[in-house]
Amino acid sequence: MSKQREHWGTKLGFIMATAGSAIGLGSLWRFPYLTGENGGGAFVLLYVLFTLMIGIPIFISELIVGRSSQQSAIKAFMKLAPKSNHWHLLGWLNILTALFILSYYSVVAGWTVNYALMSLTQFTQGKTPDEIRSIFDILYVSADINIFWHFIFMLLTAGIVFGGVRKGIEYWSEILTPALLIILVGLFIFATTLPGFKQACYFTLYPDFSKLTATGILEALGMSLFTLSIGIGAILTYGSYMQSKSDIPKTGFIIGAVTAGVSLFGALIIFPITFTFGFAPEEGTGLVFKTLPVLFTQLPGTLIISTVFFILFIFTALTSSISILEVIVANLIEILNWTRKKAVIVSSIVAFLLGIPTALAGSGLLFGNWKKMYGKDFFTTLDYVCGSWLMPLGGLFIAIFVGFVMKRARVKEEFLKGTTMNRFLNVWLFLIRWLVPIAVFIIILEKSNIININNIVQQIIRQEI
Repeated sequence: MSKQREHWGTKLGFIMATAGSAIGLGSLWRFPYLTGENGGGAFVLLYVLFTLMIGIPIFISELIVGRSSQQSAIKAFMKLAPKSNHWHLLGWLNILTALFILSYYSVVAGWTVNYALMSLTQFTQGKTPDEIRSIFDILYVSADINIFWHFIFMLLTAGIVFGGVRKGIEYWSEILTPALLIILVGLFIFATTLPGFKQACYFTLYPDFSKLTATGILEALGMSLFTLSIGIGAILTYGSYMQSKSDIPKTGFIIGAVTAGVSLFGALIIFPITFTFGFAPEEGTGLVFKTLPVLFTQLPGTLIISTVFFILFIFTALTSSISILEVIVANLIEILNWTRKKAVIVSSIVAFLLGIPTALAGSGLLFGNWKKMYGKDFFTTLDYVCGSWLMPLGGLFIAIFVGFVMKRARVKEEFLKGTTMNRFLNVWLFLIRWLVPIAVFIIILEKSNIININNIVQQIIRQEI
């Protein structure tokens, strides 16, 4: 199948597609609400450090595996570790994680479609901030509406992926990603004028480690991987479409910086609204949908700005969902020799069906006792398992694979090919071989209650004081 492999048409197209995959709802939906739930600044600091020291090195590793093999996840590991009967299982883990994430990601993205339509109907007109905020609570328990928009969004995602790499993914990413970045800059500038901006900066940027828990540490790691689309095979798949002259290390640093920047931008847009109107930062999964409509009511041309934003929000969700669906589609094409049409249709239907329990999570029409048993509803449970466990494990194994299993000469060749960042090779090798596996393993031990990082940090702080 390698002779039929598509490649990105331009470097810009690849950067926009990869940035779009990385930004998506992870930066604008998941990052702010997890920051709010985990106490703010300490979580953000760990997220930035994890992105720099763990996320970007793994991101580069996935690109190396993809471009070196010119295959999607399963066949990539089979090709690069031909003597092993087990590493292909990592490819299957990637597919499973991608399928789970896509199933609930589509439901969340469906909320953005719903809000775009509501913006056209001026749903905020004549309502107080509390009334505007309560609309999301109504949506969350509306099973039929959630399923409908979940279906519409999966249809949009399937349509773009059906077009292939250049005509589908690359074409739309070049349009949608820059448009989203422009409007985010505008919203950030306005957010700086709100009374709650100073408090939002303090909450977001001042690290108070007393508010950080073991769960928060693991979620900060998971968040750094989630925003970079690591551990699900998406970046590996995109890497397999790269030209041989593309600069992998430079791409990794650019995408990492853009993703972290957009995540902070998102938080510094949302939390000023939160504090200005007296909302709680621990609003959970609906934070962005409860706060931004309130901001839009303060702006001239509310209908236009709100509608345009949520339309672009749909588009940025699409840039991520198409990368996730492409993981599944590309592997089905290679493993089962299916046509792209068949692979897209089958995988989209499966993802849609798996998303139904998420769409029904708020209504309680399915798995009514789930929250009593697991402490979270089905949706938040799935999001937690994928973001805090499956993705970190996928990142851990990809680091071990590139650091110890893949031939060292091949790794160095792919890193150095087309780059001017030769001097970073040894630093990256150290990170991917030692720091990344050890750090992820320690965090997993922490979450398993074998060690307590939080107590260690508190002791260090007290000693310094």
